[in-house]
Amino acid sequence: MGQFRISGIWKDSNNAITHYAFHTVNENSNSRAIKTTKSEAISILETTGNSATTWIWNYSQCAWNIGEKVQVINGANGKYLRSNPDNKLTDNLSHLIDFDWIRS
Repeated sequence: MGQFRISGIWKDSNNAITHYAFHTVNENSNSRAIKTTKSEAISILETTGNSATTWIWNYSQCAWNIGEKVQVINGANGKYLRSNPDNKLTDNLSHLIDFDWIRS
């Protein structure tokens, strides 16, 4: 059983999400971001007992805030991750920080 936070994304040239910034929730802290492929992220969250929420940077507080629960959705074009920011259902996590400027 694991709890995770997702703070950002990487996209390809077609603007499709390819990777997520995954953090493991520990008893007193969270791990540094681990660049996780879309298929790895789906596998992690489909494992019984694992869960994730978005992790949103709050600029006015200079702190991370726990966001919405992340779910695996089986859509018309395959599986993907989705959350519910601001009570508005979205098809992916593209509202998170775009880490494309960071190379692995």
